[in-house]
Amino acid sequence: MAVRLNPYLSFAGEARAAMEFYSSVFGGELSVMTFADMGGMGMPTDQHHLVMHSQLAITDTVTLMAADMGEHVHANGSVSISGDEDDVHLRGWFDALADGGQVKEPLMEAPWGDSFGQLTDRFGIDWMFNIAGAGDAG
Repeated sequence: MAVRLNPYLSFAGEARAAMEFYSSVFGGELSVMTFADMGGMGMPTDQHHLVMHSQLAITDTVTLMAADMGEHVHANGSVSISGDEDDVHLRGWFDALADGGQVKEPLMEAPWGDSFGQLTDRFGIDWMFNIAGAGDAG
């Protein structure tokens, strides 16, 4: 089996909404298990609807995972996406993730010659994009 590194995001009750949003951005196959699906796992009954584990299989080598970790958890960390200019998905993904979020750095030419941009999506997750050899994105 090949080694894979999969981002695992933590949310405070928004994991299902976030993963459904990411599925609309990236496509792929989404699976969601709640605490209720797993017999409650010792969680209070009013939290059984929360996501115990979810995963979005985007490609054979890219899977995004998430769960609700409690009401006091705040989204943190960054997800970095990089690729080549001829990958038409990258700019569309950047724009889609920015919808309802905040662009920190527009996707534009960086000093190293690639296009680079950063944003925080509507769920508080930070994303970095680097498109190799893309030059000025406008």
